Amino acid sequence: MTVTLTTAHWLFLFWVGVVIVVMGLRKDPLIPCILGLLTVGWLFKQSFVGGITSIFNALIVAGNEFWGIIVVISLIVSLSKLLSETGADYLVMSPAARLMVNPDIAFWVIGIAMLLASWFFWPSPATALVGAIMFPVAIRAGLPAMGAAMAMNLFGHGIGLSTDYVIQGAPTITAKAAGFTNPSPVIAASIPLALTMGLVTTIAAYIIIKKDMAANPQAHTAEKEAILGKEVTREINWVSYFLAVLTPLAFALNVVAMWVLKLRGGDATALLGATAVLILALGSMLKYGWEGLEKITGFVRDGFMFGIKIFAPVIIIGGFFFLGKGELAQTILDSKAATGFLEDFGIALSQAVPLNKVFVALVSLATGIVVGLDGSGFSPLPLVGSVAATFGKAIEIDKATLAALGQIAGVWTGGGTIIPWGLIPVAAITGVNPIDLARKNFIPVVLGFIATTIVAIILM
Repeated sequence: MTVTLTTAHWLFLFWVGVVIVVMGLRKDPLIPCILGLLTVGWLFKQSFVGGITSIFNALIVAGNEFWGIIVVISLIVSLSKLLSETGADYLVMSPAARLMVNPDIAFWVIGIAMLLASWFFWPSPATALVGAIMFPVAIRAGLPAMGAAMAMNLFGHGIGLSTDYVIQGAPTITAKAAGFTNPSPVIAASIPLALTMGLVTTIAAYIIIKKDMAANPQAHTAEKEAILGKEVTREINWVSYFLAVLTPLAFALNVVAMWVLKLRGGDATALLGATAVLILALGSMLKYGWEGLEKITGFVRDGFMFGIKIFAPVIIIGGFFFLGKGELAQTILDSKAATGFLEDFGIALSQAVPLNKVFVALVSLATGIVVGLDGSGFSPLPLVGSVAATFGKAIEIDKATLAALGQIAGVWTGGGTIIPWGLIPVAAITGVNPIDLARKNFIPVVLGFIATTIVAIILM
């Protein structure tokens, strides 16, 4: 297959380069993306008005692609706010907190609790939940604050956000950009990569913390004394216990239903979202009676404010990078003659330069890391998915594995494990310096990237 690279192709590539540079400078790339849509649309359609309409078309296309996941995340966050107000969150977490009898167990328990909470409630709400309830207990068990921060961060914003197996936000965005109709291929391909990344990073972090504790065993006495007596106390009643049982049971049944009924993509999202909103409605009425008719509005409003805050920039970034994919480019540019600009570059590159698995894996990894430097875990996903689609058409590789590798690189970087400006939530709730936390995470995460890239090359 031969492709002809037009001026519009090179203009698009120029704006891709600008976006990557801007993100590497830790600036938001929305204006370059908007200008890219305007100029590429203008040049392709030979009409300034056509360029303007391309901007809006791109936002609509991206919004339609992402809307389902925006809604489910917003509803999950709304539910987490109800659980916090009723004290059900405390009841759910307290059994795990009681397991933390020494620093070794505390590291893994607080990390796994953060992972599970992140899968079901998203990492940001999970940070507040786990941090408020389990962090003081971990300190009392002898785990340093930095150790707790590393565990929460690596398991939550690292493993949890980069896999996102329950809510499926990250794999949905990556899969759409890579050309899959649902996230299942990316999810399946990510499992061995996520296991590698998770095991290497958390074990390395655990070893680092153990060495720090052995080098200065008295250093954490002041921490324990400072936090002493600060356990979270909640007003608990029968509604709290009811929701504490109902919520995890309902979501566990959701996971079973997804497995048994083979629900994927939109169907899985619909099941989770509907379950969350039903529990939210029931819990609001049980807790507040008739006032629940008003209270639920506040919960939903807060949840959607969170969801839109997270996804608003991703919609614009995604709209621009969707020009790289054929069928979406046709919709954005309103022309059947449009082709995927990135896909065409991939084919042209494969004809000019002998591509191989090692090269494309390193490109995907580097793309995820560089674009993730802006501090947003989801900003890299449209691009890494497009890169996977590009190389998937150019050479014989498993593009789902390539997309999963880029997703892991982007989210672990931008989601907040090795850049200080992405570590503020965990640092704030644990009281550690975000720069120090980034330094501690750096070696484990880099080791994880190396091991995961090797596994990806083998599997591709």
